[in-house]
Amino acid sequence: MEIEFDERGLVPCVVQDWRTGEVLTVAYMNAEALALTRQTGEMHFYSRSRQELWHKGETSGNTQALKSLRYDCDGDALLALVEPAGPACHTGERTCFHRGELTPGAPYETLPALERTIAQRAEARPNGSYTATLLADPELARAKVQEEAEEVSRASREESDDRVAEEAADVIYHLAVLLRERGLSLADAERVLDGRRKD
Repeated sequence: MEIEFDERGLVPCVVQDWRTGEVLTVAYMNAEALALTRQTGEMHFYSRSRQELWHKGETSGNTQALKSLRYDCDGDALLALVEPAGPACHTGERTCFHRGELTPGAPYETLPALERTIAQRAEARPNGSYTATLLADPELARAKVQEEAEEVSRASREESDDRVAEEAADVIYHLAVLLRERGLSLADAERVLDGRRKD
């Protein structure tokens, strides 16, 4: 399908984190920006204010590696799934959509935020941090995953739906820590599930 550029020769592009699903920014592309993006594998846009092409991250280093490019049913809007190398926003925020009604967070934002917090604890190893304690003792982390899995199983037989959800959250948290200790993430497990999906 041909991309339908508007009368200015532009098409809006929603940029989404390939791993987490978080929307990072919305920018515009012209035909040249689209061609450069496809050719280089990194996001290029057209600045409406400066009236020029720009390579995302050219000066900041916060590039966005293209993983997949999709377009809508009319071909007049693009969706770029990217792997960001840093914040998307010029303010230094992870996403340009960091203002407005931020609470409660959307369900899909929870696990990426959890993994970023675990990564911060892994880097800083603050005293008194339960996460840092687990990261420093992989045997304890393994035991906690097993313990919490048993607790969610028991709760599913004997307790309320709220308790089952609470115990499931404990399993997910401890599993995320255990994966981090191995240099993995929940996305690695998601890729395995994706590979098992049948049409």
